[in-house]
Order: sequence, then C-alpha cells, then structure tokens
Amino acid sequence: MSYTHTSRPDRGPERSAPDRAALAEVGPGVHAWVQPDGSWWINNAGAVITDDGIVLVDTCATAERTRRFLDAVRAVGGEAPIRFAVNTHLHGDHTHGNALLPDSTAVVGHFATRDGILADTLLTATPPVWEPVPQWEITEHRAPSVVLRDSLTLHVGERAVELHHPGFAAHTPGDVVAWVPDAAVLFSGDLLFHGVTPLVFMGSVEGALKSLEWLAGFRPTAVVPGHGPTFPGSALPRVLEDHARYYRFVLDTARKGRTDGLSPLEAAKRCDLGEFANWPDSERIVLNVHRAYAEADDRDMDLAEAFGDTVTYNGGPLPTHV
Repeated sequence: MSYTHTSRPDRGPERSAPDRAALAEVGPGVHAWVQPDGSWWINNAGAVITDDGIVLVDTCATAERTRRFLDAVRAVGGEAPIRFAVNTHLHGDHTHGNALLPDSTAVVGHFATRDGILADTLLTATPPVWEPVPQWEITEHRAPSVVLRDSLTLHVGERAVELHHPGFAAHTPGDVVAWVPDAAVLFSGDLLFHGVTPLVFMGSVEGALKSLEWLAGFRPTAVVPGHGPTFPGSALPRVLEDHARYYRFVLDTARKGRTDGLSPLEAAKRCDLGEFANWPDSERIVLNVHRAYAEADDRDMDLAEAFGDTVTYNGGPLPTHV
C-alpha cells in the first residue's frame, strides 16, 4: 500500500495557533514552552529560572511566537535577567527569536550551529516551500557568541545547566542537549520529535539512530523534546524505540530504492509508511530518504532538489501555521 494524503491528520490553523502555546513547570524552576502541534516551524523551548538569572533553551521562529514565550518567562521569572540563551541547533524555529533577546544575554551553541546560522538566508529569501509563507517579522540573525565543541556547563547562582554534544552529526552537525542535573530535566532539542515525524535532512540518518543510544544514558524525570508534548523520563525508552523504528525504516527504504535503481522520490512514493503515516509532517520521508541516499553515496545532498521532491510528493507546498 502506498502513502495517501487522505491519511494526513487535520492541520488547520486552530491546531497550531500561537495562543495555544503554554509554559509548564516540568521540574523545580524548570519550565517547558510547548507549542502545539509541533509541526513545521512550531518548536518547543524552555527556561531554567533562578533568583540570580535565567537560562533559556532555544527561542522561536517568529517575532510573535518569541514575544509570547518571553512574556511567559517574564511572568514567572520576574525581573531576573536572562543571562544565557542556549541554541540546541541551527534551525530557525529554534533560533530566529535570538534577535529579540536583550543585548546583555549571551547566546550559546555549538560552533557548527553558529556557522549554520550565519550562513542561513531564510529570513530574507524564504523559498516557496511552505504555505502559508512564514511571517518572520525578524530581519537579522543573531548567532551564538559563546561556542562549544563537546560540553560546557553554565552556572547561574547555585544552579548548573550542562550542555552536551553527542560527538557526531545527528539531526544536524551541531546538536546540543541541555541537561539540568539538580532537576533531572533533559531538553533534547530536535534529537527527539515526540509524535511528530523526525527530520534529519541536514544531519545523518545513521547518526540520528546512534544518538538514541547516547540519549538513553541520561536518567531524566522529564524530557522536553524539540517538537511535540513533553513526557516523563519513564517513557524515554519507548520514545527512543519509536525513533529507532522510524530511522531503520528510512534506511531500509533507501537501501531497497538504491538497489532497484529508484530516485529518492520514487523510493519514498513506493514505500508504505504504515505506523508512521499519521505522524504530522509525514512527507519528511522524502527529505530523510534523500539524506540516506547522500550518505550511502558519500556525497553532499542537493537541498533544492530534495525540497522540490518533497513538495511534489505532498501535492503542493508543505503546510504550516507558524
């Protein structure tokens, strides 16, 4: 059976309206900013709050969504300054809002994240891939001024926030998780998409699969994924296994397609998405298969071709209500 668009869940604007976002405490002084429905450009972020200052984990894609996030943090954190803002990776849904942060806030991320943000052109030249076209209301990027390669610990008052890179490309080359040890809360960034189709087109399918073993080494009481609902640490093994099955499915689809001489688009059209068909953004199978082909051939991936194939597969621009 092939993928059919009639199986796509409802993605109307009411499901992802900005006012559906909410700040929830997931550990003592640790808050998750969860934006339903977690699909294209609609990410999660967070804040670690102390009397001496605040550490943000990511911002949001647009000015409107970032302002809502910052207003919610201010309502909880009072006049405590935002001392640090961590970027878990380079993508604009997690980083565009950096531009709205106070000048005194230090933006922190992996060196590959800094390089990627500085090279990004989406704010000024958004391709006709998404519909409606995202309204950023932000014109300039703000990249991390503090960078790490492996690990870095931020100290605010008596609290520590540990930043760790898995050591290889996964979702992107510069993925960083934020671990709050005294609350055992893990901000995974886009190494985890909870109930949303994972995306690895700018990273590595094999690396994303490998990163799951690395994530299993944490023992969280709560997990804040990059997209989708938060979940208790007890559910982490199940969430990791869901991701593992999907990544193995992508690799198997690519292997069979290459063996049969199919293009990535043809391989994606032929496959049966099965249990993954109803995850939001299921058209990402095309982008992920493109990445798997490029890895197998040890070559760079053509992003324009991959997105063009994804729009073709989807029957039109990709839906978003950012």
